[in-house]
Amino acid sequence: MKKIMFFIITTIFSLSFNYLAQAQDHKNHQKSEAKADTSKKSIPAETHALVGANHFTIKYYAPAVRGRVIWGGLVAYGQVWVTGAHSATSIEFTQDIKINNTIVKAGKYAFFTIPDKKNWTVILNKNWEQHLADEYDPKEDILRFEVKPKKQKEIAERLVYEVNKKGKDQKVGEIVVSWEKLSIAFEFENQ
Repeated sequence: MKKIMFFIITTIFSLSFNYLAQAQDHKNHQKSEAKADTSKKSIPAETHALVGANHFTIKYYAPAVRGRVIWGGLVAYGQVWVTGAHSATSIEFTQDIKINNTIVKAGKYAFFTIPDKKNWTVILNKNWEQHLADEYDPKEDILRFEVKPKKQKEIAERLVYEVNKKGKDQKVGEIVVSWEKLSIAFEFENQ
């Protein structure tokens, strides 16, 4: 009986040890297969978030820094920018929101900015389906307001959008755009 128990225990121990070793090998294999972002292209990206019952979708092309001068270089100061690449960035939400004391109806809009050294202008425009800012018409703007860019400690190699909840009531959120060593952010409130 002791021999059988010893056999069972050593078998279980051996199987457990092999399983853990294989799991560790698999984990290390996954790490080694993770590739660095080396694409020279602006890649399509999406951000989805739920703030309360309001669903946000932001679709954009995410360019990379790749050692280039971004602000005042690749992205000109004082000019309308799609805040991405290729096509206008689109932002869509399923419920009305208030931004900067203005109610914006639920729907899909183009998201533009006009970067500058001290302040950026944020723009929501009706024409969400356009190439770069070629067809941009300020007459179709729903909303314009200014924000101050902030310096970041860490570099964001690719442009990224975030939609974050703020507070406990699930009504207030924040949209953040980060690229290189700058970010802009502004709050919204579900209506």
